[in-house]
Amino acid sequence: MTAFSRAATLTLAVAAVILALSLGIRHGFGLFLAPMSADFGWGREVFAFAIALQNLIWGIAQPFTGALADRFGAARAIAVGGVLYALGLALMAGADSSASLSLSAGLLIGIGLSGTSFSVLLGVVGRAVPEDKRSMAMGIASAAGSFGQFAMLPGTLGLIGWLGWSSALLALGLLVALIVPLAGLVRDRPVAAKGTDQTLGEALREASRHSGFWLLGLGFFVCGFQVVFVGVHLPAYLVDEGLPATVGTTVLALVGLFNIVGTYTAGWLGGRMSKPRLLTALYLLRGVVIAVFLWLPVTTASACAFGIAMGLLWLSTVPLTNGTIATLFGVRNLSMLGGIAFLFHQIGAFLGGWLGGYLYDSTGSYDLVWQLSILLSLLAGALNWPVREQPVARLRAAVPA
Repeated sequence: MTAFSRAATLTLAVAAVILALSLGIRHGFGLFLAPMSADFGWGREVFAFAIALQNLIWGIAQPFTGALADRFGAARAIAVGGVLYALGLALMAGADSSASLSLSAGLLIGIGLSGTSFSVLLGVVGRAVPEDKRSMAMGIASAAGSFGQFAMLPGTLGLIGWLGWSSALLALGLLVALIVPLAGLVRDRPVAAKGTDQTLGEALREASRHSGFWLLGLGFFVCGFQVVFVGVHLPAYLVDEGLPATVGTTVLALVGLFNIVGTYTAGWLGGRMSKPRLLTALYLLRGVVIAVFLWLPVTTASACAFGIAMGLLWLSTVPLTNGTIATLFGVRNLSMLGGIAFLFHQIGAFLGGWLGGYLYDSTGSYDLVWQLSILLSLLAGALNWPVREQPVARLRAAVPA
């Protein structure tokens, strides 16, 4: 077991709880697609667009939130994100039109997530632990978000059945509000500025000239496309295939459960093997898993097997991508640079969420999106393969001979 200092352990624990709440609740939004669409007579595109917008806003806001966290510490960014997230859930509970749903579920929750999710929290963790333990620590924190998904999905379904979708959203808003006091326990200290440190502009120029940074971001685009399409549309897809609604919830919970294993293992392997090569393997395996799922008859057993396999590959890309960025450019601007890479992820997420609803309403089937997901897996595998895990010249020159 990897040993951390007491301060690093506290930081890791607080980050893990915040990620579990933030991402656990966020992964359950797909459960609201059917009841909200049925109550208001919407097609699936209305809800899908709001969640797609949420992911896009999240991605656009992430570099700015990350830059603020890098310079001034993460506690304020987390607290403001928690407030906006809770407010968005409360307004989503009263949403009765596409505009109000896009404002609440899209804009407010999207900005809230930028302060309470991976880029900011993994930046905190990356600064709190030594370099040789960074990949492992990021894997543990990412696994916590997966545990939140496993724990919150059945709870969210239970709340919808007990209280109805509107009151369930209000209850989830109260849970998210717990992030605000938790932010007060974050003792993040930005890396001390030195006369030779980069400005934000210099950091951006350095990253923009590095081919590996762009390749990582483009690969991350594929991750976002796939996980949001599956997370939002898989429950409805399984119902279309004749399975009970509870099967979709069970499958997404299995994704969360086995992602705990996947992200922890990815973090552990990332400290021992080439992270870009591991990313290539993960994306290619995703393509294989999706292809096999579509080839087999859709049954409860095949759906659960799909959830287990996808769970092992689900967010394992996160510690590996952020860990590679930290290796390439250091941790001084990690939240901001990780946020830019995450913007690519969220552009993919927007397309995966929206295209799923649009193409379903247009064709009556999700087949085209499933096929596109397989092709994108091949593309992401090819993009990550040539990335060299080597610090930039600036960092190499700073290391004593």
